[in-house]
Amino acid sequence: MATERRKGERIVFERGYPAHMMSIDGTWRRACIMEDISEIGAKLTVEGSVEGLNLKEFFLLLSSTGLAYRRCELAWINGDQIGVNFLKPNDKKKKAARRPENQEAEA
Repeated sequence: MATERRKGERIVFERGYPAHMMSIDGTWRRACIMEDISEIGAKLTVEGSVEGLNLKEFFLLLSSTGLAYRRCELAWINGDQIGVNFLKPNDKKKKAARRPENQEAEA
């Protein structure tokens, strides 16, 4: 039996919750079903192939208008199911803030 490695409590959707995955730059979009969710991530069943898609970072669109979304990164793939970690809004700012310091040190 597999050991549960997830951190945090998961909410499981009995029939799944319809959503979409979309690249950061808008070049691709895939329909998916959100099977479960927690504060830090989710399990998705993807409709269609994910082969060739840049899944390092993408949006999970939770509404038809795109106003409700989460920024994600890929955690794992198993067939048509993927696990995603949610990225916090501050994650990119922290990395960007470090970059100028490193560039100044190199100059």
